[in-house]
Amino acid sequence: MARKAKKRRYSRSSGKDVESEMRRYKKGTAKSGRAGRGGRVKSRKQAIAIGLSKARKKGKKVPKRKTTKKKTSKKRKSSKKKRSR
Repeated sequence: MARKAKKRRYSRSSGKDVESEMRRYKKGTAKSGRAGRGGRVKSRKQAIAIGLSKARKKGKKVPKRKTTKKKTSKKRKSSKKKRSR
Protein backbone atom coordinates (compact mmCIF):
# COMPACT_ATOMS: atom_id res chain seq x y z
CA MET A 1 0.00 0.00 0.00
CA ALA A 2 1.23 3.46 -0.84
CA ARG A 3 1.48 5.88 2.04
CA LYS A 4 -0.80 8.87 1.94
CA ALA A 5 1.05 12.16 1.57
CA LYS A 6 0.70 14.38 4.63
CA LYS A 7 -0.64 17.87 4.24
CA ARG A 8 1.71 20.63 5.41
CA ARG A 9 0.61 22.53 8.51
CA TYR A 10 3.14 25.33 8.10
CA SER A 11 4.33 26.82 4.81
CA ARG A 12 8.03 26.67 4.02
CA SER A 13 8.23 30.45 3.99
CA SER A 14 6.80 30.64 7.53
CA GLY A 15 9.71 28.47 8.62
CA LYS A 16 12.06 31.10 7.18
CA ASP A 17 10.43 33.75 9.38
CA VAL A 18 10.96 31.61 12.48
CA GLU A 19 14.51 30.91 11.36
CA SER A 20 15.36 34.61 11.02
CA GLU A 21 13.81 35.36 14.42
CA MET A 22 15.88 32.59 16.00
CA ARG A 23 18.99 34.13 14.43
CA ARG A 24 18.12 37.47 16.04
CA TYR A 25 17.51 35.71 19.36
CA LYS A 26 20.90 34.00 19.27
CA LYS A 27 22.63 37.29 18.43
CA GLY A 28 20.80 38.93 21.31
CA THR A 29 19.07 41.56 19.18
CA ALA A 30 15.55 40.09 19.29
CA LYS A 31 13.09 42.23 21.19
CA SER A 32 9.55 41.50 22.27
CA GLY A 33 6.59 43.81 22.30
CA ARG A 34 5.29 46.48 20.00
CA ALA A 35 7.93 48.20 17.85
CA GLY A 36 10.69 46.58 19.88
CA ARG A 37 10.02 48.71 22.93
CA GLY A 38 9.80 45.66 25.13
CA GLY A 39 12.69 43.82 26.68
CA ARG A 40 14.95 41.23 25.17
CA VAL A 41 13.59 37.84 24.18
CA LYS A 42 14.70 35.44 26.90
CA SER A 43 13.60 32.02 25.70
CA ARG A 44 13.65 29.95 22.52
CA LYS A 45 9.90 29.37 22.77
CA GLN A 46 9.28 33.11 22.88
CA ALA A 47 11.45 33.62 19.79
CA ILE A 48 9.57 30.92 17.88
CA ALA A 49 6.22 32.44 18.87
CA ILE A 50 7.33 35.86 17.62
CA GLY A 51 8.48 34.34 14.31
CA LEU A 52 5.14 32.57 13.82
CA SER A 53 3.26 35.72 14.72
CA LYS A 54 5.18 37.66 12.05
CA ALA A 55 4.37 34.94 9.51
CA ARG A 56 0.66 35.16 10.41
CA LYS A 57 0.70 38.93 9.88
CA LYS A 58 2.20 38.42 6.42
CA GLY A 59 -0.64 35.99 5.61
CA LYS A 60 1.44 32.83 5.40
CA LYS A 61 0.10 29.38 6.11
CA VAL A 62 0.34 28.92 9.86
CA PRO A 63 -2.21 27.20 12.12
CA LYS A 64 -4.39 29.41 14.27
CA ARG A 65 -3.22 30.24 17.74
CA LYS A 66 -4.42 27.94 20.49
CA THR A 67 -5.99 30.01 23.21
CA THR A 68 -6.27 28.60 26.67
CA LYS A 69 -9.00 29.65 29.01
CA LYS A 70 -7.83 30.88 32.33
CA LYS A 71 -9.24 28.92 35.20
CA THR A 72 -11.25 31.16 37.43
CA SER A 73 -11.48 30.10 40.99
CA LYS A 74 -15.05 29.89 42.12
CA LYS A 75 -15.68 31.52 45.41
CA ARG A 76 -17.28 29.08 47.75
CA LYS A 77 -19.83 30.21 50.21
CA SER A 78 -18.42 29.03 53.47
CA SER A 79 -21.32 27.85 55.49
CA LYS A 80 -19.97 27.01 58.90
CA LYS A 81 -21.67 23.98 60.23
CA LYS A 82 -21.78 23.55 63.95
CA ARG A 83 -20.78 20.12 64.98
CA SER A 84 -22.29 18.55 68.02
CA ARG A 85 -19.93 16.25 69.82
